[in-house]
Amino acid sequence: MNITFLGAAQTVTGSCYVIRTGDVRFAVDCGMVQGNSAIEVRNYDTETYDPEHLDFILLTHAHIDHSGLLPRMVKHGFAGNIYCTAPTADLAALMLEDSAHIQETEQEWKSSHNQRKGREADITDEALYLTEDALATAKQLRAVPFGEAFEPAPGVRVTFRFAGHILGAALLDITVTEDGKSTRLVFSGDLGRPGALLLPDAETPETPDWLFVESTYGDRNHKGENDTLEELSEAIAYSYQHKEKVLIPAFAVERTQEILYSLILLRKQGRIPADMPVYVDSPMAAKATKIFVKYASHLRAPDLTLEDINKPEYAVTYTQTVKDSQELNLRKGPAIILSASGMCNAGRIRHHLKHNIWKPGVSIVFVGYQAMGTPGRKLVDGAKTLRLFGDELNVEARIFTINGFSAHAGQSQLLDWIGSMARPGMNVALIHGEPKAQTILAGLIKERFGITPVIPEYLEELSIQPGTLPAVHQPRPEASRPRVDWNFLMQEMDQRMAQLRDRMAHASDLPWEEQLELRDRLAEIEHDLFVFLSHM
Repeated sequence: MNITFLGAAQTVTGSCYVIRTGDVRFAVDCGMVQGNSAIEVRNYDTETYDPEHLDFILLTHAHIDHSGLLPRMVKHGFAGNIYCTAPTADLAALMLEDSAHIQETEQEWKSSHNQRKGREADITDEALYLTEDALATAKQLRAVPFGEAFEPAPGVRVTFRFAGHILGAALLDITVTEDGKSTRLVFSGDLGRPGALLLPDAETPETPDWLFVESTYGDRNHKGENDTLEELSEAIAYSYQHKEKVLIPAFAVERTQEILYSLILLRKQGRIPADMPVYVDSPMAAKATKIFVKYASHLRAPDLTLEDINKPEYAVTYTQTVKDSQELNLRKGPAIILSASGMCNAGRIRHHLKHNIWKPGVSIVFVGYQAMGTPGRKLVDGAKTLRLFGDELNVEARIFTINGFSAHAGQSQLLDWIGSMARPGMNVALIHGEPKAQTILAGLIKERFGITPVIPEYLEELSIQPGTLPAVHQPRPEASRPRVDWNFLMQEMDQRMAQLRDRMAHASDLPWEEQLELRDRLAEIEHDLFVFLSHM
């Protein structure tokens, strides 16, 4: 049996693990890579996935970093079943259609931008897929119940178990039988934190031969629920006192519902001013909330209903149209705005940041993980400026980071979960984490359980044969961390500076009006260079 790591290998997005055993080839998840442009180009490397020769896909949950490339697989020939839980099927259908709409909108914008600038389009200017591909993908989703084993192919037995991450999220308990010998694999998917407001705790399977466990927060712990609500109320009080807005970038699925639930709790406790309205600026979040109500029996708080959330005393308003969203930025006075995306790399939240990030008194509250290269990560890391829609904006808003809302288990919680299964002979592979977090977690696992984890890289292949040591192969080492050719860029920069100096010798001969225009443009370039240097 071979396992190829096509995503979330020393990163936290793009989860995809292709398993080949005998005559069967299948994938666990097929997520979109998110971050900077250099890493997002992996989304277009469709040949690596070889979708035509995938027999089926097992989907742990609906988040785009686990499901977001499914329509591209279907577009390029994947015709098999996509197995998941019933709530995940409903949520994934909703989220993938929304993702396709975003893809189409961004393609239109990039096309117009390239025409205005006289630039030629490259592959990343194309939409990964269209709405029709997302709709076709929804027809291939197959709902299976939690806790009931099934066989999607001969020699492969699968059970979905509660992962406690978002509604419908599952960890996978897989038994692969080859030549009469069986190997058990457990993929954690994204593992939720125990005691979450809305979701039951993750289950603990029996000890597997191989445990593939996420490591997002392998280097730190979360605060408790009471501290989390206190931090949220502090952010709200800060902006209310300054008569400004609280912006909460939140994923439309699970995070928005948990924040709404928390705001209701705070409102009941009198810790949110009665005249401070709450806006959910995400049509998808409104639809997702209905799915949460549909599957209320899966929640820790089964009495959650739309009627509770929408009672007038809680002052929650759902915006639907673009005009409604734009009017929020014209509205004066304090307000709480929840808007997607959670990492600020797409969606309406970027427009709210553009109109508010430079205002003292504004709060920006991050309530989830921020991947490397995303605007959210830059703000969490203390960026003094942020480039949005071509403008470099000063960051005067106060940044709050509340990890207690995270849908991922913290370090100690991960260790407790791993420890409940740890036995002699169990192997561990750390996935879905950045190198620093994985290195720290790996050290703790070795220290406590005597297990030395494997930390796969992008495109690495792991060969597993019962009774033998695993073999690791990296067929394309240059693809994992492509070398940045700084020398070439610096040589180009030196040439441009030499040309600038030559031409500046004659700048005084130009008409005065042209000199002023060139001076202003050069001042803009100099400022951009200053900002660039400040980030290094």
